[in-house]
Amino acid sequence: MAAGEAALSPRVARRLLERFAPQLTPGAPERDERLALLTAREHEVLVQVAHGLSNADVATALHLAEATVKTHLSRVLLKLGLRDRAQVVVFAYESGLVRPSAF
Repeated sequence: MAAGEAALSPRVARRLLERFAPQLTPGAPERDERLALLTAREHEVLVQVAHGLSNADVATALHLAEATVKTHLSRVLLKLGLRDRAQVVVFAYESGLVRPSAF
Protein backbone atom coordinates (compact mmCIF):
# COMPACT_ATOMS: atom_id res chain seq x y z
CA MET A 1 0.00 0.00 0.00
CA ALA A 2 1.35 3.37 -0.96
CA ALA A 3 0.14 6.52 0.74
CA GLY A 4 -2.91 4.71 2.08
CA GLU A 5 -4.11 3.71 -1.39
CA ALA A 6 -5.02 0.14 -2.28
CA ALA A 7 -2.53 -1.60 -4.53
CA LEU A 8 -3.69 -3.10 -7.80
CA SER A 9 -1.98 -6.35 -8.66
CA PRO A 10 -0.78 -6.90 -12.23
CA ARG A 11 -3.24 -9.80 -12.57
CA VAL A 12 -6.17 -7.57 -11.57
CA ALA A 13 -4.95 -4.83 -13.91
CA ARG A 14 -4.88 -7.31 -16.80
CA ARG A 15 -8.42 -8.49 -15.97
CA LEU A 16 -9.65 -4.90 -15.95
CA LEU A 17 -8.02 -4.33 -19.31
CA GLU A 18 -9.59 -7.48 -20.73
CA ARG A 19 -12.98 -6.27 -19.56
CA PHE A 20 -12.80 -2.62 -20.55
CA ALA A 21 -10.32 -2.42 -23.47
CA PRO A 22 -13.03 -3.15 -26.06
CA GLN A 23 -14.90 -0.06 -24.85
CA LEU A 24 -11.98 2.27 -25.49
CA THR A 25 -12.51 4.41 -28.53
CA PRO A 26 -10.19 3.74 -31.46
CA GLY A 27 -8.27 6.50 -33.14
CA ALA A 28 -5.15 8.51 -32.54
CA PRO A 29 -5.40 10.28 -29.20
CA GLU A 30 -3.63 13.56 -28.67
CA ARG A 31 -0.17 13.17 -27.22
CA ASP A 32 -0.13 14.24 -23.59
CA GLU A 33 2.55 16.89 -23.13
CA ARG A 34 3.40 15.47 -19.70
CA LEU A 35 5.17 12.61 -21.51
CA ALA A 36 7.98 15.04 -22.32
CA LEU A 37 8.73 15.20 -18.58
CA LEU A 38 9.76 11.54 -18.51
CA THR A 39 13.21 10.15 -19.16
CA ALA A 40 13.54 7.39 -21.74
CA ARG A 41 13.80 4.77 -18.98
CA GLU A 42 10.76 6.13 -17.13
CA HIS A 43 8.85 5.94 -20.40
CA GLU A 44 9.89 2.28 -20.83
CA VAL A 45 8.80 1.46 -17.28
CA LEU A 46 5.47 3.23 -17.84
CA VAL A 47 4.75 1.13 -20.93
CA GLN A 48 5.72 -2.13 -19.22
CA VAL A 49 3.53 -1.37 -16.18
CA ALA A 50 0.66 -0.43 -18.49
CA HIS A 51 0.95 -3.87 -20.06
CA GLY A 52 0.26 -5.33 -16.62
CA LEU A 53 3.78 -6.41 -15.67
CA SER A 54 4.78 -6.56 -12.02
CA ASN A 55 7.83 -4.67 -10.79
CA ALA A 56 9.79 -7.93 -10.84
CA ASP A 57 8.71 -8.63 -14.42
CA VAL A 58 9.62 -5.11 -15.53
CA ALA A 59 13.01 -5.49 -13.86
CA THR A 60 13.63 -8.71 -15.78
CA ALA A 61 12.41 -7.28 -19.09
CA LEU A 62 14.51 -4.12 -18.81
CA HIS A 63 17.52 -5.72 -17.07
CA LEU A 64 17.15 -3.56 -13.97
CA ALA A 65 17.04 -4.16 -10.24
CA GLU A 66 13.52 -4.27 -8.85
CA ALA A 67 14.35 -1.33 -6.56
CA THR A 68 15.33 0.69 -9.63
CA VAL A 69 11.98 -0.10 -11.26
CA LYS A 70 10.21 1.07 -8.09
CA THR A 71 12.20 4.31 -8.19
CA HIS A 72 11.36 4.92 -11.85
CA LEU A 73 7.68 4.13 -11.26
CA SER A 74 7.58 6.53 -8.29
CA ARG A 75 9.02 9.26 -10.49
CA VAL A 76 6.49 8.48 -13.25
CA LEU A 77 3.65 8.81 -10.73
CA LEU A 78 5.04 12.09 -9.44
CA LYS A 79 5.78 13.65 -12.84
CA LEU A 80 2.45 12.65 -14.37
CA GLY A 81 0.40 13.48 -11.27
CA LEU A 82 -0.94 9.94 -10.95
CA ARG A 83 -1.93 8.13 -7.74
CA ASP A 84 -1.35 4.47 -8.46
CA ARG A 85 -0.73 1.70 -11.01
CA ALA A 86 -4.36 1.75 -12.11
CA GLN A 87 -4.03 5.39 -13.13
CA VAL A 88 -0.77 4.56 -14.93
CA VAL A 89 -2.65 2.01 -17.04
CA VAL A 90 -5.48 4.43 -17.82
CA PHE A 91 -3.02 7.19 -18.70
CA ALA A 92 -1.05 4.91 -21.02
CA TYR A 93 -4.19 3.89 -22.91
CA GLU A 94 -5.67 7.37 -23.07
CA SER A 95 -2.40 8.88 -24.29
CA GLY A 96 -1.99 6.21 -26.98
CA LEU A 97 1.18 4.69 -25.54
CA VAL A 98 -0.57 1.35 -25.27
CA ARG A 99 -3.35 0.15 -27.52
CA PRO A 100 -5.95 -2.52 -26.87
CA SER A 101 -5.06 -5.84 -28.41
CA ALA A 102 -6.55 -9.29 -28.55
CA PHE A 103 -6.13 -10.87 -25.13
